[in-house]
Amino acid sequence: MKITKLSLWHLPLTSHEPYYMADGKTCDTVESVIISVTTDAGITGWGEVCPIPHYLPAYARGVAPALNELAPIILGADPIGPEAVMARAQDWLQGHVYAKSALDIALWDITGQAADLPLYALLGGRRSKDMPLYHSITCIAPEDMARIAADAQGEGITQFQVKLGADANWEADAARLRLVREAVGDGPLVYGDWNCGATSLDAIRIGRAVRDLDIMLEQPCKTIEDCARVKASTQLPMKLDEAAKDTASLLKGHALGAMDAVALKLSKFGGLSETRKARDLCLYLGAKMCIEDTWGSDITTAALSHLGAATDPRQVLNVCDLSGYVVPHVAPDGPLRKNGRLAPPDAPGLGISPDPDILGAPDLVLE
Repeated sequence: MKITKLSLWHLPLTSHEPYYMADGKTCDTVESVIISVTTDAGITGWGEVCPIPHYLPAYARGVAPALNELAPIILGADPIGPEAVMARAQDWLQGHVYAKSALDIALWDITGQAADLPLYALLGGRRSKDMPLYHSITCIAPEDMARIAADAQGEGITQFQVKLGADANWEADAARLRLVREAVGDGPLVYGDWNCGATSLDAIRIGRAVRDLDIMLEQPCKTIEDCARVKASTQLPMKLDEAAKDTASLLKGHALGAMDAVALKLSKFGGLSETRKARDLCLYLGAKMCIEDTWGSDITTAALSHLGAATDPRQVLNVCDLSGYVVPHVAPDGPLRKNGRLAPPDAPGLGISPDPDILGAPDLVLE
């Protein structure tokens, strides 16, 4: 089997409501990049990456130039065995892991279809029928965030990510955590996420203001060292996200005691191949994992759902139905939340079929 064509689309994804985070980061309409990899065997694989502006070292319009650069070693290559193909891609174009993520996912999709197996069967075997979801709550007035949490709980959600820091008001952030905790009652997981937007001083003040509650903190500061300082000062569990991006950072977070949980985002590591390695390391280190991606629609949601289903459920904190936060839906057969949980498709590969009418004509075709 040989790769004969690479196609790429830029597709705007619009959030159901504007999504506010710390440090001026906002998700309203964000551009997703979708690629297809066509083979001479009639099998097409799909991939997606959707960088949030100003969030990580990733840029939606940087994917097409990277794909152009990689085309000489991708076109004509055998797509079976994504890790071998991506190793050659790394030698040819170092770094730019976000731009390679969609390609890696598409190669896994082809491999699964060729084997007539869903991806979870190739990523370790199915360990869970479905996985718990968290609901991410935009940083607005504390009372409104509590209402959103209660509504989500009514739909079966038991884990709540409370965005903090959008108004640079530490007392309002403490109120956000306290009111959401009260709204959902004892038992559900509630955690506050600054997306690197807090100083250690502000994060410590907020943590100490709510440490009588069952609360977890997520990535308050940019560095793992500062996150560890916040944890030590508040005695609250810590989840890493943006700073946990490779083997070295995972080992550092564990060594500093700042990684009770960690977000494994596909595009942060470079696709399913590298995220699976990170998953296996976290299994050894004992960290709970949120298996997700930065943003996206049905394609990346399907990919992360397969990896989540193939992971020991004792260490899966949650997954994310990214497609549930945005429109349009790219694939009508993509995974959807049900009773606060998400299940991967059972068809071969990713198990989804993107709608060509939604995608329209590709912005780039390489043959």
